[in-house]
Amino acid sequence: MRLVLLAASCLALAASPAFAQSEEDVMTRIEALHGDAEAFGEAFGALQDAFLFDDPTALANLAAYPLEVAANGELYDVLEPADLIDNFDSLLTEDTLATLASQDFADLIVTSDGVGFGDGVLWFANVCADDACSSTDWLIIRINN
Repeated sequence: MRLVLLAASCLALAASPAFAQSEEDVMTRIEALHGDAEAFGEAFGALQDAFLFDDPTALANLAAYPLEVAANGELYDVLEPADLIDNFDSLLTEDTLATLASQDFADLIVTSDGVGFGDGVLWFANVCADDACSSTDWLIIRINN
């Protein structure tokens, strides 16, 4: 019975997202799972600036649309940047903003689905810019308040 519990615990740990111990670990994991880790670092900086300087327009320009936003107990499909800008205060809570503004690079969640901020309140992914996927952009794909 103990071996079964131990095996189940090991499987659960292996299936959970990895929390890197350093910025280098995060970059290595991003590169291995998604590629273009350098561009992610640039997007991370732009996102933090958007939150630190309270700039909804900069944040809106970092998102893929339609963007799913969970807020106020509901799920919203934000169709374009103007919708996010116009409804910024109702779509992002103060707690979410504070969490994102203080995000440490080494504490990011890196999974095969993307890169999570603040225990999953925001998710970035390396999104194909065209059908051929000849280029990609790191964009916000989901916000969970």
